Amino acid sequence: MMNNELWQKRIRNYAGLLGGLLPWISLFGAWMYGIFTGGLTEGFWKGLSISATYYTNPALAGILTAASLVLMCYDGYDLQDNLVTTLSGVFGIMVVIFPCSCGIAPAHTGLFQLPVRLSNVIHSTAAVIFFLLLSYNALFLFTKTDTSKEKSKKKIIRNIIYRVCGVGMICSLMLMILPVDFDAKTWWVETIALTFFAISWLVKGGAFKFLNDEDKK
Repeated sequence: MMNNELWQKRIRNYAGLLGGLLPWISLFGAWMYGIFTGGLTEGFWKGLSISATYYTNPALAGILTAASLVLMCYDGYDLQDNLVTTLSGVFGIMVVIFPCSCGIAPAHTGLFQLPVRLSNVIHSTAAVIFFLLLSYNALFLFTKTDTSKEKSKKKIIRNIIYRVCGVGMICSLMLMILPVDFDAKTWWVETIALTFFAISWLVKGGAFKFLNDEDKK
């Protein structure tokens, strides 16, 4: 039977892998949709976001739901750890249940068929909280160290990576509100944030063997 520590490592790696793949699979799905239907205008691509691809292919719904369930099933080291990851999963699910507004969105959308403007407000709020919780997790929970053990050099390096990833996610959110505009800005910001998320969880899951040590935590 798989021991708990090995299972937790796999959970972290699954979450990180799913988060890292989401932007690219959703982009590919939207591209294929555009080719076969011709239903995507230049405006769609200029304002592209991962959330907008919800209306073109099932990647967002499938991958983010799976990643969110993984987060909700994650068994952390303490109550705070469990609470943060569980809430991250809940808000991740909300991002799927309440789709965003975009040029190809219907008047009513999502599981509850809410007016698209209301759904967009809930969607955007949930997405911001989702990334803030992931940032908090990387900055303050992944960096914890067992006080009964001496901090190894590799643990110090891992903590630096966690902090860079946590700050990177926050900076990505800040970039969203800056008066700087370029094509597919939202998609790029989301992709950068999810890449930081993926790296932090893959490092925590021990995916990069050269960063591991026997007492990794």
